[in-house]
Amino acid sequence: MASNVVTPAQVEARLYELSKELDDVQKYSEQVEKTYFETKAAYEIGLAKTRMKYASISNANGKNYTVQEREDLALIENEELHFQMASIDATVRAVRGNISRIGKQVDIARSIGTSVRTSLEI
Repeated sequence: MASNVVTPAQVEARLYELSKELDDVQKYSEQVEKTYFETKAAYEIGLAKTRMKYASISNANGKNYTVQEREDLALIENEELHFQMASIDATVRAVRGNISRIGKQVDIARSIGTSVRTSLEI
């Protein structure tokens, strides 16, 4: 039967691994956040340009487009950016979740470390 005894050195090694993992995911988070905001800006500008274009022209019936029609047309014309935004948003949320997961693992490792130290003192 394998022993489940955890040593202080193992706890320290695990905390070091988690620290490195947190550094790596933080760097990745910065890249993803930058991409997110650049894409968001391009998307919002694209929508605004398209809405303005349709605000100055008439539809096939010779009437002005309604606000909702302009919004819909802007979304359709910026479909690719819309999907990019959705994809990057999902990535940002996943990265934030991963940062949270690592933080919880650090808390668990600290708790185990405290238990190990307490056991050694007894």
